[in-house]
Amino acid sequence: MDNTKNEEISMTIIANAGEARGLAFEALRAARDAGDFDKAKQLMDEANKYSQIAHQAQTDLLVATANGEQVPIDVLLIHSQDHLMTAMLAIDLITELIESYKKNK
Repeated sequence: MDNTKNEEISMTIIANAGEARGLAFEALRAARDAGDFDKAKQLMDEANKYSQIAHQAQTDLLVATANGEQVPIDVLLIHSQDHLMTAMLAIDLITELIESYKKNK
């Protein structure tokens, strides 16, 4: 895999994971501040779609590696993995928080 393709995949992960994380926090605010659980669900559904795009890009890298392709490991790729990990964790935790707010209302 050449560096340009690696950078493209890294940026795909960063952009989509960042969007997913932002939408998840927007959903949290909708549930917490406005009690708007329909809006929170809509935003979480959208967050999950962006997360899936980022996760698929990561999976493509793993498949390439498993197939013996050389995948350059650089700071940008590592940074993209951090973004994806924090987005996925945020989505999981915010999903639980929204359910808690829902039960308390």
